[in-house]
Amino acid sequence: VMIAQRPSEVAAVQAVAEQLPFPDRSFDAAMAVLSVHHWQDPRRGLSELLRVARDRIVVLTWDQRTMESFWLMRRYFPKFIELDRSRALSLDEIVPILGNAVISPVPIPWDCRDGFAGAFWRRPEAYLDPTIRSGISPFSLLPDQTVAQGLQCLTEDLRSGVWVEQFGYLLELDELDIGYRLVVHDL
Repeated sequence: VMIAQRPSEVAAVQAVAEQLPFPDRSFDAAMAVLSVHHWQDPRRGLSELLRVARDRIVVLTWDQRTMESFWLMRRYFPKFIELDRSRALSLDEIVPILGNAVISPVPIPWDCRDGFAGAFWRRPEAYLDPTIRSGISPFSLLPDQTVAQGLQCLTEDLRSGVWVEQFGYLLELDELDIGYRLVVHDL
């Protein structure tokens, strides 16, 4: 779908991160955006980024410890936490692979439109929308019953005002650090 949406003059190469079909040092920079946790072998994929980049590696990922405190996961979908622990590399695992890297927080604006898991932190009703959930991988990776239970709890909390009682302070914030991190390694 994404390939079909790109401008026709932009080339697309289909490959896997663990075996990039490019010669060594082919690009000024290599980047992975919220994707390392989907790779079959994340360590090998990161090594491939190092191989094909000349100057810089950029990885947008998250700090699991911080992400686990996010209300969506902590209260409604704690199985997200288990799922991410089983498939995502921690920052402590990523940095040694890349080498000397700078880690910077990426606060998420309240009106973020991208659609990743934390994008709707101030708009909880968005998570009730199946179209929104279809772009957030953990919803498709967990059993339907688990997702339905979390959605039912969220629906009830929104209806009863419990969500506002517990998390209403978020409605006053313009951005929030949920744990997303930019890892930059200059070669």
